[in-house]
Amino acid sequence: MNLKEHIRGIPDFPKPGILFYDIGTLLADGPAWKETISRMTRIIEQKKPEVLIGVESRGFLVAAPVAAALGIGMIMARKKGKLPGATESHSYTLEYGSDTLEMQSGILPPNTKAVLVDDLLATGGTSGAVIELAKKMKINVISAAVIIELTFLNGRQNLKIPIDSLLTYDT
Repeated sequence: MNLKEHIRGIPDFPKPGILFYDIGTLLADGPAWKETISRMTRIIEQKKPEVLIGVESRGFLVAAPVAAALGIGMIMARKKGKLPGATESHSYTLEYGSDTLEMQSGILPPNTKAVLVDDLLATGGTSGAVIELAKKMKINVISAAVIIELTFLNGRQNLKIPIDSLLTYDT
């Protein structure tokens, strides 16, 4: 199945000049979504993680079913103030400002092997922040897996871990 046929491009979103690759149409197609999760599961299974880190918010949609299929846990990397209980945080800069991500502390033992999961890799800014946050928490992020990689934004070069992507776009 050609999964690219289930991704729609939305021009000028979220701002003029940006072509947004929308997985909404992929999620809406049951067989295509099932195939996406199956492929992601096969890729991630090879890494032998103990847990997946889902990145807010579309990364949750991928990480949760893959974690269930693998019989492992999943934790969430969320924007500040969205998680209950004790959290660890990491602030980072983006091209349009700054943001802070948090993960719940005390729910994973040190040196837990994790795979970062998201829907898309662009510049690598958010993924890099999640990796730094995981380091603070003594979680070992061994790789990342995404549905879409925008290779022209060179996000892969900004991360120091192996990255697997189902689909790549050069423009």
